[in-house]
Amino acid sequence: MSREESLQNLTVGDAQTVKVLMPRIGYTILAIIMAIFCTVSLILNISVIIVTFKYKQLRHPINYSLVNLAVADLGITVLGGMLTVETNAVGYFNLGRVGCVIEGFAVAFFGIAALCTIAVIAVDRVVVVCKPMGTITFSDKQALAGIAIAWTWSLIWNTPPLFGWGSYQLEGVETSCAPDWYNPDPANMSYIVCFFCFCFAIPFLTILASYGYLLWTLRQVAKLGVAEGGTTSKAEAQVSRMVLVMIMAFLVCWLPYAAFAMTVVVNPGVYIDPIIATFPMYLTKTSTVYNPIIYIFMNKQVSDLGQRMGRINKMETRTKSLKKNVFKGTVSFP
Repeated sequence: MSREESLQNLTVGDAQTVKVLMPRIGYTILAIIMAIFCTVSLILNISVIIVTFKYKQLRHPINYSLVNLAVADLGITVLGGMLTVETNAVGYFNLGRVGCVIEGFAVAFFGIAALCTIAVIAVDRVVVVCKPMGTITFSDKQALAGIAIAWTWSLIWNTPPLFGWGSYQLEGVETSCAPDWYNPDPANMSYIVCFFCFCFAIPFLTILASYGYLLWTLRQVAKLGVAEGGTTSKAEAQVSRMVLVMIMAFLVCWLPYAAFAMTVVVNPGVYIDPIIATFPMYLTKTSTVYNPIIYIFMNKQVSDLGQRMGRINKMETRTKSLKKNVFKGTVSFP
């Protein structure tokens, strides 16, 4: 039975129409893993949004993209990760054809929006770090324009399957949906190639070019001896480490999935074990945990304010508990 036939014949609660691709314990393990990642993702990304809106000093243009990244990651978590937990828990995709299209579109839409936002963040940092004294100023309008471009770009390239150019189908062990990499139809293949070029290659090249220029600028400043006491060298080393972490995280999360997709496109007859094909998909979903850690909590200002908010909340909790005990007469004083 093909993926399309399996999905078309599937109704909620009907597990008999689906072939078993791995032992039941495998689906249970995947459900547990995704549940853990979803929980951590919800905590981290919601914390980012709360901290940013709570403290005025964080509400400036350079942080708009960071909040937008958290919103996109929440979309992936809620409409992708949590649904995957449910389908793996039952051992098959039980949401039907409409559910597959909704999940496939949502994950791709929020995923590409997050990917484009990371590219926007790279450009933002070049503007802020490399052009601080130039004619370019980073304003609210520019920050919002970058965010709008990210969402618009994602919408443009994820709506075609809803209208017949490409489609969303089951992938891997068939508990989640994504753009159909397997259909050898020329029209479908043309969409997949365009999707790869415009939604992976362009953001990745933008990130490489932006951070490459950033590092080059810092090295030129260091050579000119502008900074005193080795300040520039330290800044260069710090930025270099950050850039390396960002690029490596990007590649770990997205390169396996992109490589898998293009392998299937270039060689439609190739057989890839469903279990192996599942790993790249799950790596992309784990980016919802890596992103807030790398892009936000490695930001010292955000991290310090987050810890401050945590200490305040802890003190408030202790104060309330103390007052409660005092009124109950359970607290003794020396």
